[in-house]
Amino acid sequence: MTSRYHAALAAALISLATPTLAFAHAGIGDAHGLTHGFMHPVGSLDHVLAMIAVGLLAVTLGGRALWLLPASFVAVMAVGGMLGVAGINVPFVETGIALSVVVFGLAVAFRTPLPVLAGMALVGFFAIFHGFAHGAEMPTDASGLAYAGGFMLATALLHGVGIAVGFGIGRLGGTFGARLAQASGGAMTLAGLAILTKLI
Repeated sequence: MTSRYHAALAAALISLATPTLAFAHAGIGDAHGLTHGFMHPVGSLDHVLAMIAVGLLAVTLGGRALWLLPASFVAVMAVGGMLGVAGINVPFVETGIALSVVVFGLAVAFRTPLPVLAGMALVGFFAIFHGFAHGAEMPTDASGLAYAGGFMLATALLHGVGIAVGFGIGRLGGTFGARLAQASGGAMTLAGLAILTKLI
């Protein structure tokens, strides 16, 4: 992977973070919303696993998928968040979130050669459920804009963790690296199944 891709990824994360960080100085409601929005994704195992898996999948697909998959997830998740805030019903939200961990884990484990558009559609579909959950659980005294910025920033950073892990595994190279990537996807799949069946 070239340094140009790394620079593009860093620029994307910074562009997401910059307006969000500005909310922290805009007032108590904004800071409250930012904090709650940021903590919502990182405080749930299913969200964390799914976000990291998106990053791993982006590395697996490579090329434009490296930034298009995370960007698609964050963008569609924002739409889901608006649905949640508006109280528009989205069925099977918890099931959809748990299934996202299973599906993303399987895609990583089997190194599924998805076209970029198919990968974007896949992550976008499940992003609706994640976004709705974030929006529906927004505190009533929080600034909606800051809250959205918080969960979008946390999500982007978790995608970045997945991408960094994917690059790290890739540097191992050879059979060991490939097996470790598959094992990571398999572990996520098992965790997703456990969440789905409420074992954890």
